[in-house]
Amino acid sequence: MDILFAQIQADLRSNDALRQSGALLQALQQSAAGRDISVIAKSAVEEIVASPASAVSKKLAFDVIRSTRLTSDLWEIVCIGISNDLIFPDPDVTAAAVSILAAIPSYRLGKLITDCSKEISACFDSHSDNLRFAITETLGCVLARDDLVTLCENNMNLLDKVSNWWTRIGKNMLDKSDSVSKVAFESVGRLFQEFESKRMSRLAGDKLIDSENSVAIRSNWVSLMVEFAWRKRNALMARALILPVESFRSSVYPLVYAVKAMASGSIQLIKNLSRSSNNSGSGGVLESNAERFVGVSDVVSHLAPFLASSLEPALIFEVGINMLYLADVPGGKPEWASASIIAILTLWDRQEFSSARESIVRAVVTNLHLIDLSMQVSLFKRLLLMVRNLRAESDRMHALACICRTALCVDLFAKESVRRGQKPLPGTDIVSLFEDARVKEDLNSVTSKSLFREELVAMLVESCFQLSLPLPEQKSSGMEGRVIGALAYGTGYGGALNWTETALEVVEVCRPCVKWDCEGRTYAIDCYLKLLVRLCHIYDTRGGVKKVKDGASQDQILNETRLQNLQRELVKDLCEVNTLRISARLIWAISEHIDLEGLDPLLADDPEDALNIIISNIHKVLFNLDSSPITTNRPQDVQAVLLCAQRLGSRNSRAGQLLTKEIEEFRGNPLADSVNKHQCRLIMQRIKYVSSHPENKWAGCSETRGDYPFSHHKLTVQFYEATSAQDRKLEGLIHKAILELWRPDPNELTMLLTKGADPTLLKSHPSSYTLTGSSDPCYVEAYHLADPNDGRISLHLKVLNLTEIELNRVDIRVGLSGGLYFMDGSPQAVRQLRSLTSQEPVFCSVTVGVSHFEQCALWVQVLYYPFYGTDAPVEEGDYSEEEANIMRQKKSMKPELGKPVILRCQPYKIPLTELLLPYKISPVEYFRLWPSLPAIVEFTGTYIYEGSGFKATAAQQYGESPFLSGFKSLASKPFHRVCSHIIRTVAGFQLCFAAKPWYGGFVGMMIFGASEVSRNVDLGDETTTMICKFVVRASDASIAKEIGSDPQGWLDDLTEGGVEYVPEDEAKAAAAERLRISMEKIALLKAARPPPKSEKSDDEAEEEDDEKKKEKKENGEDDETKGPTTLFKLTPEEVEHRALQSAVLQEWHLLCKDRTTKVN
Repeated sequence: MDILFAQIQADLRSNDALRQSGALLQALQQSAAGRDISVIAKSAVEEIVASPASAVSKKLAFDVIRSTRLTSDLWEIVCIGISNDLIFPDPDVTAAAVSILAAIPSYRLGKLITDCSKEISACFDSHSDNLRFAITETLGCVLARDDLVTLCENNMNLLDKVSNWWTRIGKNMLDKSDSVSKVAFESVGRLFQEFESKRMSRLAGDKLIDSENSVAIRSNWVSLMVEFAWRKRNALMARALILPVESFRSSVYPLVYAVKAMASGSIQLIKNLSRSSNNSGSGGVLESNAERFVGVSDVVSHLAPFLASSLEPALIFEVGINMLYLADVPGGKPEWASASIIAILTLWDRQEFSSARESIVRAVVTNLHLIDLSMQVSLFKRLLLMVRNLRAESDRMHALACICRTALCVDLFAKESVRRGQKPLPGTDIVSLFEDARVKEDLNSVTSKSLFREELVAMLVESCFQLSLPLPEQKSSGMEGRVIGALAYGTGYGGALNWTETALEVVEVCRPCVKWDCEGRTYAIDCYLKLLVRLCHIYDTRGGVKKVKDGASQDQILNETRLQNLQRELVKDLCEVNTLRISARLIWAISEHIDLEGLDPLLADDPEDALNIIISNIHKVLFNLDSSPITTNRPQDVQAVLLCAQRLGSRNSRAGQLLTKEIEEFRGNPLADSVNKHQCRLIMQRIKYVSSHPENKWAGCSETRGDYPFSHHKLTVQFYEATSAQDRKLEGLIHKAILELWRPDPNELTMLLTKGADPTLLKSHPSSYTLTGSSDPCYVEAYHLADPNDGRISLHLKVLNLTEIELNRVDIRVGLSGGLYFMDGSPQAVRQLRSLTSQEPVFCSVTVGVSHFEQCALWVQVLYYPFYGTDAPVEEGDYSEEEANIMRQKKSMKPELGKPVILRCQPYKIPLTELLLPYKISPVEYFRLWPSLPAIVEFTGTYIYEGSGFKATAAQQYGESPFLSGFKSLASKPFHRVCSHIIRTVAGFQLCFAAKPWYGGFVGMMIFGASEVSRNVDLGDETTTMICKFVVRASDASIAKEIGSDPQGWLDDLTEGGVEYVPEDEAKAAAAERLRISMEKIALLKAARPPPKSEKSDDEAEEEDDEKKKEKKENGEDDETKGPTTLFKLTPEEVEHRALQSAVLQEWHLLCKDRTTKVN
């Protein structure tokens, strides 16, 4: 291999273009084979890039550079070679030099572009198609990136140049060369996409947080291109039509984006963001609504023929997607959307675009609301079949969520239209939409290997629950505008309970799911029963069907009758339920809400009577001998049916008599453990009490709460099984898809466009930290930016020359420790800074990846060369008689570096909290998960706060209390506060937080605070010290180990120095000291007590004896010696914990005092 590399290097040193290109091709072959060719790359840079060579050799040399790593010195040589090639007479050589601009590191790119701006501008005027193509393609990739936007923000001259270049790129869309025109369309489209998503900036490296100026800069470029495309739309459409058909696709998106921005009015919002000076007047294209609509219609007419006539699937898909995008503008026609959807669905039928199955379905289901109602109904069954065949779970869930929302929209819209006197449209109800033979077969089959039916039922039911919530506020007329309008039309205007009619149809359609055998999975059936219980609670089915004289409407009477009939059907289905686990849950759902008073007393002995069926199934669950975890969770099931028996027996005398026999029998059976036996005794006493007080109607009757306790495990603990894991996974997928569709989080751009350039929406600039000492000749400060999406961190450095001389060269070396790595795999990064004048800051940055959750730091070293380039210059002689190699060697001699001065800076530590993300979780799930987290870390911290008396405590209800002053910075940290309010007491608090590391896992943190009371809080004395107990639990021991290895560092990351860590020994010693001081005070008080009087009456003596007894009791003493007891003396920690618990309960009652309490 060394011989081969030596031969390649020898060929590169030759002046023969053929040998050089052959050697470079061999080098590329070795690189493709996975071998390190950095030695060859060095030769290629020095012999070809930095020297005159043919265009082919230059292109191949740049390909070699792209395939390997270069040092900073070599990049410097490459930049010098590029600047020389930009003025080279051969346009092909210049085109090759231009093409490498996109690969230049961002820390060197800005200077190169600034220095060569005239040469770059001249490339646009070249007669060579190849050079115009290269400059348009390369600048289209580079200029839209974040790093260029940031460079422009700091350099106004560069900003003007880049703005002019964008104008030239826009004009190149009309270039006479097809290849140049195509790549110009692509470049403008890339700018628009980058404005929406910033995908390319993430791929390029640094993910920089936008400041207000950089948003304005990019908005200005976008508005320039939109206005240009709008003005020249007819010329651009004509130019696109004469492009080769394979290039036409690139012209679609930029044209559509520009036209939609003008037609929808978003151009004005973009221009407001750009804050350009010409916005105050007309400043742009202010068209009438008619002209905007004509412009949109022209573009649709331009694109529509390609839907029918084109044979290229990718072109049909691109045109279809963009016509759907246009159909959403004000005045858009459903015909545009329907033509696009039909064309896209044709691709599915032709099976020619099978790699994009998910994209096809996502495009159709996301835009269903744009087509008319009848077409939505006709497409519904077909879409269900298509979604069933999707492989990717996330795509399938998103499509199912869209389909279920569309079904509810269609049903609600049609019902409301009928109420308003319009003719009913057939097939719009839920039953008709889901009457497909395949779906019916799935729903009615007991055993099925398909998970799709469970996903469908769960998604449909969860969508119904979203209907019951207030609809999200619609701030802009985007894609969701029509959906929100249809839902508001169906639910908001006609009545608050209109959604229950649709939910009732869903419950009727999905009724067969209670008979399913899901191999232990219960999530879909739990969802179904939860909705059933909610409807029964809303309609109060326990009280029977209401009458007109009670104020019930005809719709309400009809719905209640349907729900009562459904309950009777479900009671009959109890005998066919597959597993006892589901049977217990169905018994709970029915027995809580069934109308026992409405049962026919003449059928009391009939085995088909509803009450008899329920009690016989309770018997089955209680006396079940099969303890297989797939079919039953016996402790949970038995507890559930015993609670059902207690409530049924308390409500109805006949039920009480029958259940007393069952419970007596179960109590004497060895299947009942001691807990069950005690519970049975309590139930029988309650039923007996109710039966002996028939005159008191409310003795044993408790009203329903609409609660279904199985889905969030309010009963006994759920055992960890494979089926439970599958249920949790399905639940997570469905909830994520539902939230993304119904309650999406707006991205930063959407918020800016809807609310304007509000500074509160833009992230504040992070604070910088000084890394050098006060007397160092170079001052270095740094800050970092983190991007959890890509797992990257960017360190941004500001270097300031504090000496009085100009430093010709300064090297910044950055090393890593912990879970960090460089993106190119190198062990360290080097940034070379040139010509640092005194007191003038120079900026540079380094981007690293994060591999796992670990304490990590970046180690910065500054090397500056005071004597760089001070050696005597080489005299220029006459080399005509010498060999060419010697001449080249002497000309390329480098100036002497000299001995460097090395400054070792403080390490820049990345806070551990930076590697976390907020984890949204409900309090019930949090406290269910908390005990199961295996790794735990505990430590104590303190802080001082200002304030005195009752106002300094957490119990203060109004105004800002200084009580939590140590935790002010916690609000900006990546933690989700679990409880909606702080659990407060007079002198203590409890905070709960949840987070997750970037690469999976879970971190829960509880903070318990107790105030140090100096004397008496209520009388106004000062309380200044807060003692906090931090308890951190994690899903992985490595996470807890990292947090526990440096408690003070963790507290500093959390509170930014607000809380000081106290070692456990010191905490115990301080507690013992406080106890000793308290005991001394008590002893002093006892000693200061006045002596007893000698002469006392009998009454006084008795009173004093009573007082002494009280004092002895208070001091824990007693005259009488007590016998043996099982009660132990409580420790101070237990006393404090109980006091905190009682205070929490007291506050909870205060917070809930407005609730109406029901007396059992």
